[in-house]
Amino acid sequence: MRSELEPQLVWCFSESLHLSLREPIRAEVRPKKTSLWLAQIPFKIGQPKKQIVPKTVERDFEREYGKLQQLEEQTRRLQKDMKKSTDADLAMSKSAVKISLDLLSNPLCEQDQDFLNMVTALDTAMKRMDAFNQEKVNQIQKTVIEPLKKFGSVFPSLNMAVKRREQALQDYRRLQAKVEKYEEKEKTGPVLAKLHQAREELRPVRDDFEAKNKQLLDEMPRFYNSRLDYFQPSFESLIRAQVVYYSEMHKIFGDLTQQLDQPGCPDEQRERENEARLSELRALSIVADD
Repeated sequence: MRSELEPQLVWCFSESLHLSLREPIRAEVRPKKTSLWLAQIPFKIGQPKKQIVPKTVERDFEREYGKLQQLEEQTRRLQKDMKKSTDADLAMSKSAVKISLDLLSNPLCEQDQDFLNMVTALDTAMKRMDAFNQEKVNQIQKTVIEPLKKFGSVFPSLNMAVKRREQALQDYRRLQAKVEKYEEKEKTGPVLAKLHQAREELRPVRDDFEAKNKQLLDEMPRFYNSRLDYFQPSFESLIRAQVVYYSEMHKIFGDLTQQLDQPGCPDEQRERENEARLSELRALSIVADD
């Protein structure tokens, strides 16, 4: 049976998850991972005069890799936040059960049957809440957190592929500069021999870079675009788990309210009665101000 809460919950979670997947991170964006290992490669050694990689290709590569770096950060944050959320949920329901058990052991329950009945009803409700909460957390762990963790485990391999591409580019530049150096010299026999050898060394290195570059430019957009298809079942499961949980909570606390409410005793009257009792306690000499 669908709860009245369901439309609001579905809208709330779908909006939140939509933003998590589609919008860029706006704060604390980490520097590109390439910066650390690029800094370790000599920048000015063997730089060719010829532009061996078109600027448009470099811009396309940086754009696609930047999107994946943002996706990696978003995935890491979402996994961390989901873990915090489930831990907090469990702590909340466990604390509620502990409170109801403490109340049951209170001496007041031995003296007042009505109070005992009230606390017993609360204890039953808290235990039901804890059971449903544990079921919800287990489902979220299995269908959301674990898929996030598996998705995040792919990025180290991706970053390594980018690193290999950059190393291949550095080798390409170094050998291209070597070829250019011999091309600028006087065409003597030894120079021509060295030029031929340099060109032979350049050919497989150039082919290796172009293959790595093409593969990454082809596959990075495909990987990025696959994120919605991968995560959609997980997020649908998250929404269903939340809807089921809060629907059950509505029933549990509705039943508890019916058991605890006294006919003809509105909240305003209870507040006045409590204030009157508190005033009586304050009038006692042992709590009176000096």
